[in-house]
Amino acid sequence: MAESTRTVERALELLAVVAERGPVSLTECARDTGLAPSTALRLLRTLESTGFVDRDDDGAFSSGHRLLGIGARALSNDSLITLAQPSLAELARQTGESGYLCVGTADQGVLYIAQAEGNRTIRHVSWVGHRFPQDGSAVGLALRGELPEAGFTAVASVVDPEVMALAAPVRSAAGTVAALSVVGPAFRLDAERVAALGALLTAEAEHVSGLLGAVRETDDTDGTDDDTGDAAGDTADGRTRAREGGS
Repeated sequence: MAESTRTVERALELLAVVAERGPVSLTECARDTGLAPSTALRLLRTLESTGFVDRDDDGAFSSGHRLLGIGARALSNDSLITLAQPSLAELARQTGESGYLCVGTADQGVLYIAQAEGNRTIRHVSWVGHRFPQDGSAVGLALRGELPEAGFTAVASVVDPEVMALAAPVRSAAGTVAALSVVGPAFRLDAERVAALGALLTAEAEHVSGLLGAVRETDDTDGTDDDTGDAAGDTADGRTRAREGGS
């Protein structure tokens, strides 16, 4: 019994290192937990096979979909919805299209958990409470981090080809925990409008990410104290500019 308990403790220590520092190498995992590399690898392989960690082509470990899903639920979907609802409302107000908050599921699906309905006469009806596959969907690509340089994805819906969906990831300090999405009829979302809505969507997703404790990738580009101190203001200004452009 004592050995089983110790094995669980070691696995949890490794999981904490991966969640807090990932992507992280096997050497770093072993060093930070005080485990032999062979022991760390054996436990990490088990965590990988059960979906709690992922390993990339370079062998680095990061949080897996099951860990991220637990993290989102630990925040509580209710809390996540509360934090994201103002951004959903802003997306609906500025775009006229329906805005959604989505999370990943343990079986590689997408669950729609909140909506702000658009005000267009022809608008998308609610998908809240529905689960769809991640494969081929804008939200699935956002949750997996498979993003173009613009920071958002835009594809025809895998559920309804006449619908276009845009999605951008919402991150916490541990990684991607959700996605914001704008959904509307494809005939209304041409390339120019997609670009404008994508800028607004990305800004709102970054705002929610900031509320969850995510570090903005651009914050440390200069490395000065002044830039760090102005991060919150820069985020607010960026949202304002995006909103003006997406009107």
